[in-house]
Amino acid sequence: MPTPAKSLCVFTGSSPGALPDYRAAAEAFGRELVTRDYGLIYGGGRVGLMGAIADAVLGAGGHAVGVIPEALMGKEVAHEGLSKLEVVSSMHQRKHHMAELAHGFVALPGGMGTLEELAEVLTWAQLGIHAKPCGILNVRGYFDSLLAHLDHGVEHRFVRAEHRAIVQVADTPAELIDRLESYEPVHVGKWMDRSQT
Repeated sequence: MPTPAKSLCVFTGSSPGALPDYRAAAEAFGRELVTRDYGLIYGGGRVGLMGAIADAVLGAGGHAVGVIPEALMGKEVAHEGLSKLEVVSSMHQRKHHMAELAHGFVALPGGMGTLEELAEVLTWAQLGIHAKPCGILNVRGYFDSLLAHLDHGVEHRFVRAEHRAIVQVADTPAELIDRLESYEPVHVGKWMDRSQT
């Protein structure tokens, strides 16, 4: 099929997680991407939730591009059935290239890698490096503690409320993509002066 005009980069786990709901949500999100004519950009694995979302996109006739570092080709068991699999030399290159390809970013349940990738694109948005929407699919409240931590950061004046608002959150794929599509980028300076603290 032709490459879609727009793609979302999804960060998620190479593990399936403890609950079947996580896999079901990844598959539903993949199908919703195809319904909305989005391509998938992701980390290139065929296992865990990474593999589940890619398989759902491909199974629905969609376009899935994986970006994987050479060092993880064996560990993550690269998905050989993708529309395109790009092998890069480092994790840094992987994240940079996925960010270049994507029109927005979404985190699904995952571990430390997922959190690190999400934190980086949120920081880039805060700094004005990109103006792409960033979202979280909050399956079964998986991200509740992270969202509470961000609210805690606002309360203690380490995070501006305007920057907290960068994070679009929803419980269903359709609602999250709606939020991403209506997102208006935040234009505000990063730093707080003494009068704001």
